[in-house]
Amino acid sequence: MDTKQAIKTSLAQADFIWTGYLADLTDKDLLTRACKGSNHIAWQLGHLIQSERYFIDKIAPGKATALPGDFNPRHTKEMATVDEGEKFLKKDDYIKYAKQVRADALKVLDSLSEADLAKPAGPGMPPFLKSVGDVFVFLGSHWIMHAGQWAIIRRSIGKPPLF
Repeated sequence: MDTKQAIKTSLAQADFIWTGYLADLTDKDLLTRACKGSNHIAWQLGHLIQSERYFIDKIAPGKATALPGDFNPRHTKEMATVDEGEKFLKKDDYIKYAKQVRADALKVLDSLSEADLAKPAGPGMPPFLKSVGDVFVFLGSHWIMHAGQWAIIRRSIGKPPLF
């Protein structure tokens, strides 16, 4: 297995987990918080989608599909405290945009060489993402980190454990 295949496997595993956690949740469930002060799933989904799109656009400008104009404003830090469902998207829309952004990421990954993955991540990236390869590895980890919170939310609303 080469580096790109390992990254693809990691992303596929992350996708399996987060889509599993969302499968039986309703739009209303997406507004549940794991604890006071934590972000609800709807806001986290927006954050994850816009973050992944941002990272891909930084690596390969113009290769990430644009999100709707109202997407980013719905998921700012200020919106993290909002609980009104109408201010956020429906679950199916989040899934659609997540799949679109992931498809863009995979296309960009396929276009890169092993040498490209070793290049510096560049300006505008968090300091812990040193190389382009680091960015791609982080994409799956980021989703899993948030999905861990969703596991707690699922249990708090009476959903069974999945994994």
